[in-house]
Amino acid sequence: MEKRVMTDSKRRKGLTVASALLGGVLVLSACSGGGDDDPKGDGDGTSQSKVDEAADQKSSEAQIKITPKDGSDNASINSAAAVTVTKGTLTSVTMKTSSGTAVAGEISADKKSWKPTSQLERATGYKIAASAKDADGRAAHENSSFTTVSPANSFIGNFTPEDGSTVGVGMPVSINFDKAITNKADVQKGITVSSSSGQEVVGHWFGANRLDFRPEEYWKGNSTVTLKLKLDGVEGASGVYGVQQKTVTFKIGRNQVSIVDAKTKTMKVTQDGKTIKTIPISAGSPENKTYQGKMVMSEKFKETRMDGATVGFTDDDGKGEYDIKDVPHAIRLSSSGTFIHGNYWGADSIFGSVNTSHGCVGLNDTKGANDPDTEGAWFYNNSIVGDVVDVRNTGDKTIAPDNGLNGWNLDWAAWKAGSAV
Repeated sequence: MEKRVMTDSKRRKGLTVASALLGGVLVLSACSGGGDDDPKGDGDGTSQSKVDEAADQKSSEAQIKITPKDGSDNASINSAAAVTVTKGTLTSVTMKTSSGTAVAGEISADKKSWKPTSQLERATGYKIAASAKDADGRAAHENSSFTTVSPANSFIGNFTPEDGSTVGVGMPVSINFDKAITNKADVQKGITVSSSSGQEVVGHWFGANRLDFRPEEYWKGNSTVTLKLKLDGVEGASGVYGVQQKTVTFKIGRNQVSIVDAKTKTMKVTQDGKTIKTIPISAGSPENKTYQGKMVMSEKFKETRMDGATVGFTDDDGKGEYDIKDVPHAIRLSSSGTFIHGNYWGADSIFGSVNTSHGCVGLNDTKGANDPDTEGAWFYNNSIVGDVVDVRNTGDKTIAPDNGLNGWNLDWAAWKAGSAV
């Protein structure tokens, strides 16, 4: 019995020593090893601090910064993506969509920065990999992945007129947003409209989705108007951000305003205040009077279809009271269907003597729109989008200022009252 007890005691002592030795091996093998139990201490450069110091001495001094930061979402499609480097120069930058499509970009001449050369797509994942070197040629690398703002979290403004176009003196800058805007002041501050004429230009909100700009009086003829959209990152509504960064310029043509008098059944076409032509017309009938007011031409069609059913003129069978598939020389004056257009189906005798239309202003014309000698053709050929038609003495109400591009029917005080800034 005594011998067996001694054997167990020795066995336990041997296990204790083995355990201690195994523990030492585990400590020395761990990434956080060294410490007080390291028999060699720091003298031979194997401690963590010495290893880290050696790594620092061998690493590049170049510091690469990629924006947006890794993991970002709702990133801008215009200005978010960029790579810069300090204490070094860029050697390569690659950018790809998450599906692997390459995105073109350029490193600056001084090799200190990089940007993509085109606008990014919304709701798309991107990956950027950048490399640089410092003065000693040591390489540095950086990577980032991000996602651009989604259509659901962004808004854009569709604007008129087009960049580079020439328009009449009545053409406002009209911007229609694809999302309802609640932070109107912030959005309006991100948009500027100026004229080479020096005229003061003020914005006016029509509801939550439309913002128009105009001066107090018509634009000065032959001036240049500049629209700047700086909406990138502007919060238009909660969680909804702008993405546009754009400059648009357009020219104002000669000053042409045409005055329609439904009582005398004539239209005087003026340029710079002087009458250049008087044209007999036929306006809306007593049952279907033409709106009064200043109306801006928004579209021109050499020929177009006009179906009464689309604007509420229907017979008992539900079909349009009229359906003319080839109306010549039609120029739109309102969103609700007011046009000034050629008329080939009415007798020549009605023009200048009887108002017979369903609310449009009719000019004598021929079927096919190919006779340049008709009043309809002359007016069409001598008009541009943005010209003004001032309709008077119809006995009807003044057209709503947001029915088409017709904000000129608000006086200046009322117009300015609709500004958010």
